[in-house]
Amino acid sequence: MSALTQSNLAAAPDASVSAAPAAMRMPWDVRIAAGLLLLVLVIALLAGVIAPHGYATQNLAVRLQPPVFMGGTWQYPLGIDNLGRDVLSRLIYGMRTSILIAFGATLIGATIGITLGLLTALGQATGVLLLVDVQAALPSVILALVALAFFGNNLWLFILLVGLEGWERYARLTRGLAISARETGYVQALESLGASSSRIYLRHIMPNIASALIVQATLNFPGTVLLETSLSFLGLGVQPPMTSLGLMLGQGRLYLLNAWWIAVFPGLIIFAVTLSMSLFGDWLRDRFDPSLRG
Repeated sequence: MSALTQSNLAAAPDASVSAAPAAMRMPWDVRIAAGLLLLVLVIALLAGVIAPHGYATQNLAVRLQPPVFMGGTWQYPLGIDNLGRDVLSRLIYGMRTSILIAFGATLIGATIGITLGLLTALGQATGVLLLVDVQAALPSVILALVALAFFGNNLWLFILLVGLEGWERYARLTRGLAISARETGYVQALESLGASSSRIYLRHIMPNIASALIVQATLNFPGTVLLETSLSFLGLGVQPPMTSLGLMLGQGRLYLLNAWWIAVFPGLIIFAVTLSMSLFGDWLRDRFDPSLRG
């Protein structure tokens, strides 16, 4: 080998080394999405501290006052709604309520789905697959209507109902991943050593499929936010005097012509949160799935 060839090989970067940081690098749009999600989470956690007014405080003397960039005052920078309530303060508290419902519902759906998926993979819940098909065929809004008609409107019941939508996706994914992992060499080695099925699934299989389940949760989160928004928009979700982004959107639809800010601002936040979570979830899926890299 000539000296020139050796020098070129020495100077050439190792493709395996440079490919790893490139795969981990977060694109600029995902960075913006992650930053926006972090900002929304901080605002939701500190709603009681940073909100300039109470979300139910009324001042009818200035009702329907426009935002500051349309001639309003800095005391109410995003305007006033039809009942004299500060739109900015209601947005801040509405984000807290909507994020609480979305996170709680996502956790409920993931817990139910993953548990039933593991039981199905173990062969201890033979009727779950039929239940999964039934759940996938049921319209979520109709199910919520029936439950709320029988049991009345309650915040925790509402979170449970929203959480029940989509659990079948976790169940199918968990079952498929667990069955696939059961055929791998390390699981067969554990079985030959006499390890119990429950220990194998909980201590070894679950940690290996956890990344795929986390990605599924991030992809389901936007749908959960939109479901909460839709139900609250129809008057089936959060009830006054509480507030949420969906409830604000529903209450503001009657004033789109003369007070558009009541509905447009919560609508923009819903759009930004769902889009950001979708971008972040897609990036996580590409990051953890080797078949989608590069």
